[in-house]
Amino acid sequence: MPDATGLELLAQALRDADPDCVLDTLHFRGKAQITVAPASIRATLQALKAKGFRFLCSVHGVDYYPDEPRLGVHYELLDMERVDRITVKLRVPLDAPEVDSVTHDWPTADHQEREVYDMFGVTFTGHPNPRRILMPEDYEGHPQRRDFPIGGEPILFTVNQATGTHYTE
Repeated sequence: MPDATGLELLAQALRDADPDCVLDTLHFRGKAQITVAPASIRATLQALKAKGFRFLCSVHGVDYYPDEPRLGVHYELLDMERVDRITVKLRVPLDAPEVDSVTHDWPTADHQEREVYDMFGVTFTGHPNPRRILMPEDYEGHPQRRDFPIGGEPILFTVNQATGTHYTE
């Protein structure tokens, strides 16, 4: 992980390229995090890639309910030469959950962005295949949101589809 000074140097380099991109930095328990404006995510990740963070480990969705902006996306980047890791975070409001897709620069983001869309409802603009990956195409809602109803919903399995029998838990 970049130490606190290294994190601030990275953040300053990002600010030099775009003064409005970095919203916050945090170095806590050896973990470096940069919070960025959603509009600058592609440029930020490309700049970090040029600084050695060439591997996108994961893309995660987060629901910060009841806080606004409510939905978040976290990107975990790794510099395999220095064995450094950094988290890049952004937040989008529930009424406009859109972020630019990074799949063109990071092919590993393809299925991960689809999962974030499926589970949280964040739309990735420019994604080459923006459809559900875990839930059926006609499924309504996003099951990892904190306001999603839990339990008691009828579940129709394919084995009992002909009879119309439902099972609930």
